[in-house]
Amino acid sequence: MTTFTTSDGTGIFFKDWGPRDAQTIVFHHGWPLSADDWDGQMMFFLDLGYRVIAHDRRGHGRSTQTWTGNEMDTYARDLIELAAALDLRDAIHVGHSTGGGEVARYVARSEPGRVAKAVLIGAVPPVMVRSDKNPGGLPIEIFDGFRAALVANRAQFYLDVPSGPFYGYNRPGAVPSTGVIENWWRQGMAGGAKAQYDCIKAFSETDFTEDLKAIEVPTLVMHGDDDQIVPYADSAPLSADLLKNGTLKTYAGFDHGMCTTRPEVLNADLLAFVRA
Repeated sequence: MTTFTTSDGTGIFFKDWGPRDAQTIVFHHGWPLSADDWDGQMMFFLDLGYRVIAHDRRGHGRSTQTWTGNEMDTYARDLIELAAALDLRDAIHVGHSTGGGEVARYVARSEPGRVAKAVLIGAVPPVMVRSDKNPGGLPIEIFDGFRAALVANRAQFYLDVPSGPFYGYNRPGAVPSTGVIENWWRQGMAGGAKAQYDCIKAFSETDFTEDLKAIEVPTLVMHGDDDQIVPYADSAPLSADLLKNGTLKTYAGFDHGMCTTRPEVLNADLLAFVRA
């Protein structure tokens, strides 16, 4: 396996495919998944001659099952170190869900010249949890329920999420894919329970407002308006408004896992943005 060791001794697994002199696209996965969730997009762009990179966030997939550092500041630091080790220049960073938050924090803090563009897909910014400052957010009790379900029976919880709201399989007329559900379960169970437990707080309570304001590069915000995991109204439009150079693209009726359920649409739109 290809791994990079961070300054605190954490092993970060990553895939790095394609010509080293080609335009680089870096993919950031959602919770509680791994780089494997991007295989469809990586194969699509690799076939077109791009260099594609995806890593397993610390505590997830094949990376070290850390019991500390499972929060956005450390996730961003890991990426700063990985980008320096690979000498990434003018890369395009694409993040889904929790990975979208990771992209926002990393891009806001990245060294000049490292990032050319960013994409946030079904992403958690600006902030998910409800508060006086964010009255449209989700109540903390929902995330407490996630934590309780993970501790009680992580294996069953990781079947229930993709079988229902994640891919919209609970909607009338939806046709669930056993392969998609079991692949989600496989990725989730490969990671560490403690890191995934901590990451619930990271994706739900981190406020990315200042990160979004600080991002200078062109940023595409892609979101389905039937997203049952990261509700549309309190995420994508607000993020797009905070970005200096943001573009919002809304997908009517699309679910949270739309990169998997509708890759023919998402890949084409990603390619148009990359080439623009």
